[in-house]
Amino acid sequence: MTTTAIANHPSIFSHRSPLPSQSSSSSSPSFLFLNRTNFIPYFSTSKRNSVNCNGWRTRCSVAKDYTVPPSEVDGNQFPELDCVVIGAGISGLCIAKVISANYPNLMVTEARDRAGGNITTVERDGYLWEEGPNSFQPSDPMLTMAVDCGLKDDLVLGDPDAPRFVLWKDKLRPVPGKLTDLPFFDLMSIPGKLRAGFGAIGLRPSPPGYEESVEQFVRRNLGAEVFERLIEPFCSGVYAGDPSKLSMKAAFGKVWKLEQTGGSIIGGTFKAIKERSSNPKPPRDPRLPTPKGQTVGSFRKGLRMLPDAICERLGSKVKLSWKLSSITKSGKGGYLLTYETPEGVVSLRSRSIVMTVPSYVASNILRPLSVAAADALSSFYYPPVAAVTISYPQEAIRDERLVDGELKGFGQLHPRSQGVETLGTIYSSSLFPNRAPNGRVLLLNYIGGATNTEIVSKTESQLVEAVDRDLRKMLIKHKAQDPFVTGVRVWPQAIPQFLVGHLDTLGTAKAALSDHGLDGLFLGGNYVSGVALGRCVEGAYEIASEVTGFLSQYAYK
Repeated sequence: MTTTAIANHPSIFSHRSPLPSQSSSSSSPSFLFLNRTNFIPYFSTSKRNSVNCNGWRTRCSVAKDYTVPPSEVDGNQFPELDCVVIGAGISGLCIAKVISANYPNLMVTEARDRAGGNITTVERDGYLWEEGPNSFQPSDPMLTMAVDCGLKDDLVLGDPDAPRFVLWKDKLRPVPGKLTDLPFFDLMSIPGKLRAGFGAIGLRPSPPGYEESVEQFVRRNLGAEVFERLIEPFCSGVYAGDPSKLSMKAAFGKVWKLEQTGGSIIGGTFKAIKERSSNPKPPRDPRLPTPKGQTVGSFRKGLRMLPDAICERLGSKVKLSWKLSSITKSGKGGYLLTYETPEGVVSLRSRSIVMTVPSYVASNILRPLSVAAADALSSFYYPPVAAVTISYPQEAIRDERLVDGELKGFGQLHPRSQGVETLGTIYSSSLFPNRAPNGRVLLLNYIGGATNTEIVSKTESQLVEAVDRDLRKMLIKHKAQDPFVTGVRVWPQAIPQFLVGHLDTLGTAKAALSDHGLDGLFLGGNYVSGVALGRCVEGAYEIASEVTGFLSQYAYK
């Protein structure tokens, strides 16, 4: 029972609030990297047939231009704003969308010429694929944002019963999805299952007096097999990270807290269930759909539909191709922001600011205001990741991987110990409808990460060859024809790593801003809320609440 308790706990295996931040309360089983939006990078380069989009030479969909007409862009015409959100990625857009309900006098600025950040949906030649985040866990905050943006009818959800796999000893082995699977799944040995069970109920070494890495925590609580065969590949799939360096407290705080509050993982679980039963939640919003089981979601035309829908509602509040030059404290209170725009230099005054750009970008902007905050933010590490999307004919799939003649499932993860370079593979055409032409299978593969930073020096063909070589070891027939390549996207700085000390460093940055009198300047984005798309949306609600609380007090100053 305990293996599934840890392997399927929402805060670890769910895209949910993780996807970090999704602070979803669901306790139903979820899965590894496929339930958390995995990669939320900032800058990218593409290595093949490209179009000029966002100032990059990349393969991506050209977004609508929401920039206001030149006649409206005049620093003298802008009244003092309640809030300026810097960065029009999914975090910034969602924060602005929530704040605007009470404080519509705001603006979202983006240096690039498209909104949406790392969300990159591409449609061509009968294929629809993602080159950034690939899905989200449908928590209530995520569903609320979708419904409020008019996307309820465009939601698509994966089959909750679709199998998930981990490669172990040259075989793709299913991950247990429910308690009744535990006696039969062959990913772990009987001794390994017993070790995990005893550890989960508290028969294991006591916690040390220091912050543990993910590896240290899992090995101590659940044993080597759970770590090597479940958690290590999961860390690769979600963070593209090194679990010997990732912080358990920062990366998987919900599970870490179970031991802290209940004396063991199982003890903490029972305590949490008891607390929920004695403190029932308010009635659920009746507008929200009810997903069946533990699954992941997207939209009919891909994830791109969400930022597009938010932009349509914010309208001229979203300013594209606005490059922030400086932020200074205003003598009248609040802040003065200076931008380079297509229409010239523009200055804005605002009572508050939310910075949702990556930490290394925020560091450069904030250095004139606080060296200590800038130094803390510059220390976060973003390893490179490549998204390689390729297609094979249906008959290229190995016979033993087919169910009723089709490839079914969410996807697969590959432990670093199993001799493959690819981190994991998502069965895109099996997960959501209308992702590939009939008779074709579309596979999204991730490669790189903290343990394989050399991918940035590889060519597109080398990346495709590496992925194809790996897939022929467990999924694709050896003599199958070469894959059709739909897209290769390299993200040189992809996912912020929640390393040991991450929360302390983030706290240092926030404290430094406060010490320098920078009240009303908030930090947001995936290095704050968590790396998954769903967690970014949940974090947006949390940060928006902080901002509105500040603005409500500001009115009385």
